[in-house]
Amino acid sequence: MKETVLNKFLRYVAIDTQSDENSNTQPSTMKQLNLSKLLVNELKEMGITDSELDEHGYVMATIPSNLNRETPVIGFIAHIDTSPDLSGANVKPQIIENYNGKDIVLNREKEIILSLADFPELADFKGKTLVTTDGATLLGADDKAGIAEIMFAAEFIMTHPEFKHGTIKIGFTPDEEIGRGVDKFDVEKFGANYAYTLDGGALGELEYENFNAASAKIKIQGNNIHPGYAKEKMINSILVAMEFNALLPVNERPEYTCNYEGFFHLTHFDGNVEQASMQYIIRDHNREKFEQKKQTVRNCVDFLNRQYGKEILILELKDQYYNMREMIEQHYHVVEKAFKAMKLAGIEPVVRPIRGGTDGARLSFMGLPCPNIFAGGHNFHGKYEFVAVESMQKATEVILNIIKLYAEE
Repeated sequence: MKETVLNKFLRYVAIDTQSDENSNTQPSTMKQLNLSKLLVNELKEMGITDSELDEHGYVMATIPSNLNRETPVIGFIAHIDTSPDLSGANVKPQIIENYNGKDIVLNREKEIILSLADFPELADFKGKTLVTTDGATLLGADDKAGIAEIMFAAEFIMTHPEFKHGTIKIGFTPDEEIGRGVDKFDVEKFGANYAYTLDGGALGELEYENFNAASAKIKIQGNNIHPGYAKEKMINSILVAMEFNALLPVNERPEYTCNYEGFFHLTHFDGNVEQASMQYIIRDHNREKFEQKKQTVRNCVDFLNRQYGKEILILELKDQYYNMREMIEQHYHVVEKAFKAMKLAGIEPVVRPIRGGTDGARLSFMGLPCPNIFAGGHNFHGKYEFVAVESMQKATEVILNIIKLYAEE
């Protein structure tokens, strides 16, 4: 009996693939390879014989063309890891058929409720089949929904020889959630002319713009003196860190921004009187504003160092990725194909900027134009994550429609 996309998804989320930003290996966690190896085996069982897993945790496979003419080689990519923000171990999905449109109790004992008041988009799924968490872990729809959709589409193609298609490339990457998803991705070996990541959220999302992104790490060296004798001697690094944060514009924090607005986001603080460290992520869609934000951080560091009369703050500022729009617009047909593929599936495309990044953003700058398509999940990285089965089914339909459109060229 042919498997459903739901069957595949449930099998994949049962495998813990959480990545670790504090690891220096790639993949950052060896447990990611448990899913990678499973996917290679499943691809080979479908008859995709060149499926392979390399030493860095990348899965690549090829479905050869069944046409007698040349067409563009199209890739589909999803990531294996789940976010470090919440455990991905012992995931216990709850399947809610014919959802009644009311609050969903995820965990009665702990009173964890997926409520309409907090998540009004739930109302759009009345009558659908939802997969939720049990309130103890994330679900892993980011991005195991994308993996399941690509695997289902691949199986469909391999079991329907009458379906006409050009050469198709399949890629699964590790460590996307910690920003290293394509650090060692071999674009030339992958061999696609264009690709799509299946890593978006709600039904219909189509994204070819993302943030320009940088990270800022600040180390603060204080001077700890017995507080009874501290006058004109003590420098409390915790207070210096608070001074620094207060210099940044309050209205440019994530909780006050949306759409194309960028932000400064304090992601980590650790410290005592003697030493402290802070980590920020800096984001903006506009390249000029992005550069201005980075300069603001430099200016604040310089100001405080002048104020204290010595270099007590040390800044490490690194660019992470850039807005893929400037690369995608040179090959805009990849967006037009996805737009048309959604229309053919009866979906109204929702084109919006990504308030984050995807593997596709970096791949686009590596020579592989790669917009992002919805995978159907909601509330990623937390216990309220859910996905609608019908959205996953539509995503597989969009994949097949894209392939069909390129085959017709």
